Amino acid sequence: MAESYRSSEATPAWLRVVLPSMADIIFVALLGALVLTPLSVRLLGDAGIGWHIRTGQQILTTLRVPRVDPFSSEAPCISAERPDTAAEHSTAERCSRKWLAWEWLYDVVVGELEATLGLNGVVWLTAVVIAAVFAWTFRLLIRGGTNLLAALVLVLLAISASMIHFLARPHVVSWLFTLAWFAILDRSEKAFDRSRVLHLLWTLPLLMLVWVNVHGGFLFGFALLAVFWLGAVWDWFRARSDRIEESFAKITAGQRARDLFLAGLLLALASLVNPYGWKLHAHVYSYLTNHFLMDHIDEFQSPNFHLIAQKCFLALLLIAFSVVAARSGTLRMSHVLTLLLAVYAGLYASRNIPVASILVVLLIGPLISSGKLWRGARSSESPGFLQRMAAVESEVRGHLWPILAIAATLAVALNGGRVGSSQIMNAHFDPKRMPVAAVDFLEQQHVTGSVLSPDFWGGYLIYRHIPVVVDDRHDMYGEDFFNSYLKMVHVENGWQKFLEAQPASCVLLPRDAALANVLAQTAGWKSIYSDDVAMAFVRDAPAKPAR
Repeated sequence: MAESYRSSEATPAWLRVVLPSMADIIFVALLGALVLTPLSVRLLGDAGIGWHIRTGQQILTTLRVPRVDPFSSEAPCISAERPDTAAEHSTAERCSRKWLAWEWLYDVVVGELEATLGLNGVVWLTAVVIAAVFAWTFRLLIRGGTNLLAALVLVLLAISASMIHFLARPHVVSWLFTLAWFAILDRSEKAFDRSRVLHLLWTLPLLMLVWVNVHGGFLFGFALLAVFWLGAVWDWFRARSDRIEESFAKITAGQRARDLFLAGLLLALASLVNPYGWKLHAHVYSYLTNHFLMDHIDEFQSPNFHLIAQKCFLALLLIAFSVVAARSGTLRMSHVLTLLLAVYAGLYASRNIPVASILVVLLIGPLISSGKLWRGARSSESPGFLQRMAAVESEVRGHLWPILAIAATLAVALNGGRVGSSQIMNAHFDPKRMPVAAVDFLEQQHVTGSVLSPDFWGGYLIYRHIPVVVDDRHDMYGEDFFNSYLKMVHVENGWQKFLEAQPASCVLLPRDAALANVLAQTAGWKSIYSDDVAMAFVRDAPAKPAR
């Protein structure tokens, strides 16, 4: 402590503002890499951002949050008495789909950014959020007493594990909210002043007002709160009131459990402040509990540990298990439960790997750098140097360099991605992954009407103002629709029924898709376009009989 104090006194105040911390360096490096390198194109690897952008722009134009889908061709009207009549209405009366745009606030932001800065603005925002998440994670590790080198290694592993979901989508904002949620709950648990505890907990409902309108991950906030409440209840139950030294701990734990319970009630009320009220919760619940959709949507599948990012997540889990085995007696129950929640979430669905990695890192970092795990190395000179570096890291204030990096990259985006005559920022959809040239051809040929493409291309078509039959809003289309759609995609028995029931004027498919090969040899269809990425088909009009 004395050494840390002398170091703080010896460092001029202006230097502590100007000197970049390691967290600042992580932020600037990540921001630069995601904005100024080919990784900017990778951030647009998910076509879903297309319908997010157009939804936001529609809201800004109409000043209304949509309740009916404006982008896809209308669904066949299905009679309650005859549910098998969908195909009969392929050219007759059709029904608009009800749709909950539950990420509307994010959509508004990216819609405005795209209108002002193009896709460079969307990528810039995504990069700022991702960089902030991992720079803040590093900062929290240092403040929690994690050794500098250990913190750096853990954050790099978390970044590597999360790169599979480095995509311009609202889920990255949920990473930031989850990080803030854990930091607030953890600090409130360590605080001794109850007024400080209440001040921290009351910020959660305010954050929920934003989170519930940005991404469905707000439900994870309730899970984290429940975990810390269970931890407080456990501490209250275990503490003995007949011992003076434990009676105060029991009173504190009981009070904390009550405070967390009241915070949960306020969170529940705050989460109702959205355009759809309680119907949003019912919709998200029905979506996440639909076994068919969960079993057939790629991002809800368990991780494939043969891939690099998943191996990094596995490495974090192995480190966590080793640390917990060595330091199990020092873990608070809230941290044990949070770790179990993170591990379960990451193993259940690959989309949860980033959040799980961040939580695992924050939980095990302080344990790695304390007790007997580090005691043997403390006698050497290296840990002392790292401890001094950590002290300097905690002294740095101002974060001047991240602010300059944000301003500089935003200025470049405002200038069309140019610095002078050089184009250094050029965010765009990858023409090797998206049917860019095929859509250009359809526009040149004035092909009108809706286009049937795979769901993972639908968002790109919506971005290009083309009506679609299907896209990746799986919660809107539902199980029955996707069951029929998947039969068509996999060319299973009855695959033609989906095509016959849809009003598509064109079918746009990946060149290597099984359905593309089948349509190329099916009477009634002809190919009008083909390249290395996509093939386009239209219905072949039958020849007129000779008179």
